[in-house]
Amino acid sequence: MSASQTGAEVRLIGIGKRYGKVTAVKPLDLTIEGGTLVTLLGPSGCGKTTLLRMIAGLEQPTEGRLLIGDEDMTLLSAGERNVSMVFQSYALFPHMSVLDNVAYGLVSSGLRRRDAQEKAEAALETVGLKGFGARLPSELSGGQQQRVAVARALVLQPRVLLFDEPLSNLDARLRRSMREEIRALQQRLGLTVVYVTHDQSEALAVSDRIVVMRNAEIAQAGTPEELYAQPESVFVATFMGEANHLRGTIERVENGMASVALDALRFALPARGLPPGPVDVVARPEAIRLAAEGAEGMAGRITRATYMGSHAEYVVSTPLGELFVIAPRQRTLLPKGSAVAVMLDVEGVVIVRP
Repeated sequence: MSASQTGAEVRLIGIGKRYGKVTAVKPLDLTIEGGTLVTLLGPSGCGKTTLLRMIAGLEQPTEGRLLIGDEDMTLLSAGERNVSMVFQSYALFPHMSVLDNVAYGLVSSGLRRRDAQEKAEAALETVGLKGFGARLPSELSGGQQQRVAVARALVLQPRVLLFDEPLSNLDARLRRSMREEIRALQQRLGLTVVYVTHDQSEALAVSDRIVVMRNAEIAQAGTPEELYAQPESVFVATFMGEANHLRGTIERVENGMASVALDALRFALPARGLPPGPVDVVARPEAIRLAAEGAEGMAGRITRATYMGSHAEYVVSTPLGELFVIAPRQRTLLPKGSAVAVMLDVEGVVIVRP
């Protein structure tokens, strides 16, 4: 496998999919730059897997066009697209050796067996499985089987590599190491990768850009940092990690900054085009600070306290409702029932549309 491999740009132009009267994907536009990893993120039934399968050629769009590079692939079959897909189930042949599993696609396309196996050996080395070729899939761990599935996709030198919930069958620790391996491989080979998951932390860890989907359409697309720090809606904010949804009031707007009232608290926040009046506010749990009763801030009372090793988690009852708070590790956990003063760091607070 050479490091010179460069992925192709993928462009979806007004692409949509209906099954009878059911709309699986509303017509949408999306450009995936060559050599980047873009994640389609969203809850079950939002359309992300249907979109992935349309890129793969496993589903035909009802409308719109699909371009890979400069070529219109809309009507081409999966086999004509030079796109490889890694499935959630890995789909390895249990009776074949690891080497034969990886070489299968090449042999099927007419390459001589010896040449196919040489390429398969190189692909296995690329994913860190040199010397595993003679084993059966049943003799491998879940993480190793995942790597075999990736090698089988890579050996075809695809212009686009697709992942459908690839880590959902692995335990938490293995998921973390595998997502790091997939990201490192993508960057080293310059692959274009489209990656489907419903796991926010996975999306944040691997992506150049994230496309958050809801109700068969794109809710917001951007870098991980943009989506976490500047969500455009309550849905995106709460889907991109823990978030407290508060109701406040914009008292006035000057020079693009809004004076926002949250009970006794006052903030100057970017207005984001919103006028004075009631407003939805999102506060990240790590942006909430607790101090002793009587300190500056809003009065609150701890209703739940949980020691998490590296940090503490609290639920605090306030005039704004219950707030979920993540606090740095302290020597002693604040006990349930403690009266506290609550303050918010502006950096973790943002105005959003409902």
